[in-house]
Amino acid sequence: MATVNYYLDTRRQKKDGTYPIKLNIRHNKQFMISTEFTATPETWDGKEYNKQEKNYKPKNIAIRNIKNKVETLILILEESGKLKLTTDKKLKEQIEEAINNRQSAEKNFLYYFDQFVDLKKNVGTKSLYQTTRNKISVFDPKCTFESIDYKWLKSFEEWMAKSMKINAYAIHFRNIRAVFNYAIDEEITSLYPFRKFRIKKEETRKRSLTIEQLVMLRDYPCEEYQKKYRDMFMLMFYLIGINAADLFNAKPNSLNHERIEYKRAKTGKLYSIKVEPEAMKIIKQYKGNNYLLSICDDYQNYKDFLHRMGNSLKQIGETERKGLGGKKIRKPLFPDLSSYWSRHTWATIAAELDIPKETISAALGHNIGSAVTSIYINFDYKKVDEANRKVIDYVNKFNEKK
Repeated sequence: MATVNYYLDTRRQKKDGTYPIKLNIRHNKQFMISTEFTATPETWDGKEYNKQEKNYKPKNIAIRNIKNKVETLILILEESGKLKLTTDKKLKEQIEEAINNRQSAEKNFLYYFDQFVDLKKNVGTKSLYQTTRNKISVFDPKCTFESIDYKWLKSFEEWMAKSMKINAYAIHFRNIRAVFNYAIDEEITSLYPFRKFRIKKEETRKRSLTIEQLVMLRDYPCEEYQKKYRDMFMLMFYLIGINAADLFNAKPNSLNHERIEYKRAKTGKLYSIKVEPEAMKIIKQYKGNNYLLSICDDYQNYKDFLHRMGNSLKQIGETERKGLGGKKIRKPLFPDLSSYWSRHTWATIAAELDIPKETISAALGHNIGSAVTSIYINFDYKKVDEANRKVIDYVNKFNEKK
């Protein structure tokens, strides 16, 4: 993936004694992109302005916003598979266009939107906000805090509803609301259109397997290529519905004394799960070199594997060929199945076993009670270990009960 850093170009001094600050991009090769900012070696620490620079705080916000914009552009190209095909010349053109738009922009809603997103550390979160920004840019790029009122929100909703489902566009409204809350806290605006506007929510379909369905999936005679994906689903289940990013990006040293210990990609919270024998068997079978599992040894991006996994899980089931060498006709067991179902399935079975809600919440990495209360509660994770063992035993003994 391309990298972005700032560089103080001291080769050519300006008349005022400063030097130009440039973006140093490394893609296929290294190239520089000019910005409107300048500094001296005394006021520049290599990444941003120091306290010797006049108005250093707003200037640092501005240069961080530019870097964030460029990194987001690169991330979108990377996730869409286009970055590898993009030449340095073309990438430079796209970045210059993004910078020029950013630097010439008035301080409208999108200006403060970028400022807010720059505070986010999680790449996935930034990507979600960038999707919202793209929607706003198409709908009304010059909108301001003053123009975004109840009527504007309703019009935006009607526009998105033509091509999106309710829960999909609800995310964009929550992101816009978060920026308003930020702006109010920073005393940028006192306006708040969400007092009257209600963000709609649609009930989602159940995304969990029954214990009978889970056992059927575990024991089903899959096609050979499907076994790896089914095994990964079961591993996620045995690890209490662990997130794919956390599992597939885990390094070998994350396995410590029969516990997998990691910092959650979504929240940054430290987490520890006891690796039961059922999970350990799968981990050893798919042992990696640079990673705990071989997935990210074989795939540059775990999302590529996750996409294949989702497609393959949906195809598990009876197959029939029509004619000699004809097309396969599939009768999937669970046509909507995805890796995320492992998490819901674990929680559903745990609830069936009357495991307390507090233990289920702790097992899933949720806050216990309120966020504030969670800080002061030293939850006994032996309860989580015991709950997971109880869930797995219940699954293992299901056929015996029948």
